[in-house]
Amino acid sequence: MSRRHGWVPLTILIVNQLLAGIGVASGIAVGGVLARELTGVVSLAGLAQAASVLGAGLVAIPMARMATRVGRHWALASGYAFAFLGAGLVLLAAASGILPLLFLGLGAFGAASAAGLQARFAATEVAAPGYEARSMSLVLWATTLGSVAGPNLSPLGAQLGAALGLEPLAGPFLFAAVAFAASALLAAVLLRTPPAGVLAADAATPSPATPSPATPSPAAPSSAAPGAPGQPRPPQARVRTGEALRIAMRQPRAAVGVVAIICSHTVMVGVMVMTPVTMHEHGLSLGLQSLVISIHILGMYGASPLMGWLADRWGSERVIVLAVALFVVAALIGITVPSDNMVAVPIALGLLGLGWSAGMIGGSAQLTQSVPREVRVPLQGATDAAMNLAAASSAALAGVILAWGGFPALNTLALLVLVPLVVLVLRARLAR
Repeated sequence: MSRRHGWVPLTILIVNQLLAGIGVASGIAVGGVLARELTGVVSLAGLAQAASVLGAGLVAIPMARMATRVGRHWALASGYAFAFLGAGLVLLAAASGILPLLFLGLGAFGAASAAGLQARFAATEVAAPGYEARSMSLVLWATTLGSVAGPNLSPLGAQLGAALGLEPLAGPFLFAAVAFAASALLAAVLLRTPPAGVLAADAATPSPATPSPATPSPAAPSSAAPGAPGQPRPPQARVRTGEALRIAMRQPRAAVGVVAIICSHTVMVGVMVMTPVTMHEHGLSLGLQSLVISIHILGMYGASPLMGWLADRWGSERVIVLAVALFVVAALIGITVPSDNMVAVPIALGLLGLGWSAGMIGGSAQLTQSVPREVRVPLQGATDAAMNLAAASSAALAGVILAWGGFPALNTLALLVLVPLVVLVLRARLAR
């Protein structure tokens, strides 16, 4: 799997994801519970997590534009730097009791998730032809160690926060701030990748919109680092995100990829963010909450190499179908089993994570492979923005649904979110 810069950028992406995973998971594990403790209102726990997902959605398109103009490394570094600022605002909110600062900080915190998700597309750009999904899955897998460690640092972070005179649940955000600072520096100083959106496979199958290699073109990839002085903008920058999304939705395979990403993230976020809250309401300890989130995150990222291999070997659409099946089983467990059952809840959250892994990798691979290169990066930004905005709505609504109908109602809503994806998969198969 060598391409231009070989394993070097992939290795840097992997290390960066490990560090960022610690930061993201540290905040996810306690963010909703912290909001509930500061406000005393259960429904605001979902709103707090929605702020983080909304922040990820708002920065996804600007980060995609930055990637096409100055390179993936600056886009990723900017995302992690913004998340570092967000972690600082959360700590300030916990110390001062100023609630708007909490939501503002959690919104900026979400930029780390956007950066981590954009890194999966960067991995496809350094992969050899036929290995795009596996490369992507390795970067997502690297998040496993950091993401599993992050929630389990919560008790230590709570002790540290209490020792510093903060609300104990704010302590884990100290770890997040350090992790994001390291990720931003690593991406800015060491990471270099090919121009955003250009795959190795494109050399063998030129896009119709791309000039012939024999014809000099300002859009042709340069051997210089992306964003270097004098390097022309790649052609992707000329397609607006809205136009890219419209192009994709007119093509059945691309539409399935886009909707698989959106539905997978929306289902996962809506159920996951309320699981610690409902466990807290049942009197279960922070340690048990962190354990369940760790199992969930292990499902999300630990099996990603398998999902990447399956996507390259079986085809991305079959992996998307697998995602739907996993989500359905997870939701049915959540509907039928009491939410304080410490055998069933970890199983359900683990399956939820596996469903996200299959849907995200299968959907991302299908999206990347089914549109011309000029459309790729704008479509990636538009899809990530749409998925995070949808997931933010899901997280905000989840608190209300949990307060009204409990965990079974929340999982019933998750099943309904999957309906558009099932319809589009059937439509794509009938269109062949």
